[in-house]
Amino acid sequence: MTTIKELGTYAQNTWCPGCGNFGILASIKKALADLEDDGLDLNKVAIVSGIGCHAKIVDYVNVNTFYSIHGRVPPPMTGIKLANPELTVIGHAGDGDAYGEGIEHLIFSAKRNLDMTFIVHNNRVYGLTTGQFTPTSPSGFKGRSTPKGSPEEPLNPIELMLTSGATFVARGYTRNMEHLQFLIKAAINHKGFSFIDVLQPCFTFFNTYDYYNERVYEFIQLNHDVSDRKAAFVKAGEWAYGEGEKIPIGIFYQVKKPTYEEKLLGGRIPVQLTPGNIRPVLEKHI
Repeated sequence: MTTIKELGTYAQNTWCPGCGNFGILASIKKALADLEDDGLDLNKVAIVSGIGCHAKIVDYVNVNTFYSIHGRVPPPMTGIKLANPELTVIGHAGDGDAYGEGIEHLIFSAKRNLDMTFIVHNNRVYGLTTGQFTPTSPSGFKGRSTPKGSPEEPLNPIELMLTSGATFVARGYTRNMEHLQFLIKAAINHKGFSFIDVLQPCFTFFNTYDYYNERVYEFIQLNHDVSDRKAAFVKAGEWAYGEGEKIPIGIFYQVKKPTYEEKLLGGRIPVQLTPGNIRPVLEKHI
């Protein structure tokens, strides 16, 4: 049994004090430890990240990890999963790269229903580059790239994923870690494309803690049918990233459908390598 402490690494954490990423880090480690108790092999877990403050999470979790480039987290996730469907593949991305430069990759991953989990650290600002607006920043957002306020309306990632075909769509909040851990475990256990948009305040450049604390509520205990796509759209529309008094968090939608791997591979595993036989393969192709 792996402890949460053992899931940590030697890497020095360089996130700003107060960063919401700490809540996601604690939640993913607790979720993985709990899932291992339920039979998950941590040696078969692969975490992929992009570029941004969120990306450092792969330095802080002691499992297999891969750094991608900005906006391109889903392609290596797809390659890893198709090469070895037995792996549990988890992606981390920021709202800037996931909903901006990389939005087409996200949409097609959801459309294909690849069996993997995609977690977005949504702080609604480019924190690593010190404060530019992103696709989820509120209208009128004043930052380094929009000193007079952004003229754009924010997009709603929950509605986007419902439209794109994701079979598990959820939203969490970093200040509610027990609930976030529940969502992450449910997402990983779900067979299909699992998406979690996490409200992750950037304490330094866009501190939204008070705003969220006053509005966020869990709706899991309320009368909501997660298999009802229309109901999911209604729930998603309660808060349009700047409008609405209440912000629902929980599982908006979850259904079971055939995965891309099942339809494409038909049960085949393309790659079967062990430490003892990988060198001849490398020598043959390099």
